[in-house]
Amino acid sequence: MGMTNVTWYVANISDGIELSGHYNVDNVVKAFELSRLRYFERYIQMTEDMECVRIDPSTIEQYVEALGTIGGQAEGGIIRPVYSSAWLEARAQLAEWMRVAGLEVYGDAVGNLFGRLRGTVDDGHTILTGSHFDTVKFGGKFDGALGILAGLAALRGLLEQKGRPQRALEVVALCEEEGSRFPAHYWGSRGISGLIRAEELDSLRDDDGITIAEAMRDAGFSPERYREAKRNDLSAFLELHIEQGRVLFDEITGILHQVITVEGRADHAGTTPMDLRRDALQGAAHMALEITRMVEQEGRPAVVTMGKWDVRPGAVNIVPGKVRFSIDLRHPVETTKQRLRDTMRLLCEAIAKERGLSVSIETENDSLPVEMNPRLQEALISAAEACGVAWERLPSGAGHDSQVMAQHLPTAMVFVPSVEGRSHSPAEYTTFEDAARGASVLATMLYHLAYGQSPENLVE
Repeated sequence: MGMTNVTWYVANISDGIELSGHYNVDNVVKAFELSRLRYFERYIQMTEDMECVRIDPSTIEQYVEALGTIGGQAEGGIIRPVYSSAWLEARAQLAEWMRVAGLEVYGDAVGNLFGRLRGTVDDGHTILTGSHFDTVKFGGKFDGALGILAGLAALRGLLEQKGRPQRALEVVALCEEEGSRFPAHYWGSRGISGLIRAEELDSLRDDDGITIAEAMRDAGFSPERYREAKRNDLSAFLELHIEQGRVLFDEITGILHQVITVEGRADHAGTTPMDLRRDALQGAAHMALEITRMVEQEGRPAVVTMGKWDVRPGAVNIVPGKVRFSIDLRHPVETTKQRLRDTMRLLCEAIAKERGLSVSIETENDSLPVEMNPRLQEALISAAEACGVAWERLPSGAGHDSQVMAQHLPTAMVFVPSVEGRSHSPAEYTTFEDAARGASVLATMLYHLAYGQSPENLVE
């Protein structure tokens, strides 16, 4: 992707008024919800004559390259799972950069890190931007991290160019999104949204059997205080993210994560005839082929991945007796995702019966597609046009923290191009010119959210 004719992918935002009744809050918080909605209805009137706030590509480059060394592997890629030593080092580095940028730095009970640019008027509203800083195994430098660093550069640039805002701005480094160590899935944004369940603290375990509560304690956090991470002061969440593909779908997609366990009988590899075997691996492989065929027949945008396998007992001369393999099924239409899920179960049960095996399916995560409201999107489009950036309405087929945030507050995403669509690999790359364009759009949007009319005219 070159420096000109860049396409920006601007996602919709959630309609808070449709969702505000879906959770129990007292009358004070309900009143806050209504005032927040009036804030954005009136804010849209401000966006006609935006002035672009420019962010220098060299600022983004310095941040990305330095953070990308933390958790870096000799063979390439980054391993930086939540609450690990590399994660703690990255968190400390981000905190230092936030302080140098002139932000007030603090953390919450689950490990999210915030840099706050305090407003001149305390109206009880905070506008939040950022993303996650954990990585997949052997991931790249840009996934998640660029959203934090673009937000940091935006707040730093705003403070230097425009002074203090009227309304408070914060950049957040969310502690966990990837599920690469624990099947926690959006642990940071779920903490902020009050969606962590108490039983998860001891039920979520990594591959070594360590619970997420134990990992939190080892990293210096008190898991019993997780409820303190919930925020009730947020007015909006803006997330910049890399595109992560060549094809973007109609909304933030629905994701189903399951583990399929196939059990047969372990036998001697030399003395057990082929027709008498109950080979769990052959059965699991047959299921994987049929699941793949099913999704291929469905066509785009349906996708399925089976990237994690555990074969037991795992010896060269023993017929496998038990196999566990992962399912990552994605589709932006919930009814289609459910139909594919049900068909997949029927396929697996039929294959297991045919081969004399047993099969069980455990759901680890089932995220609904998030179709977002266009009101704040229009404001983002105005920001992109003010910065001379071309745009398209093409949101993401990946899962993001915005998917969680959008359940409770107005949320928007800006996507920047990924070279050759690569992501979740060391080859992941976005040019720093493109990243700076995205940060400029973000900074422009934040400027008009936080530096505009007086809070009295925006919030009732």
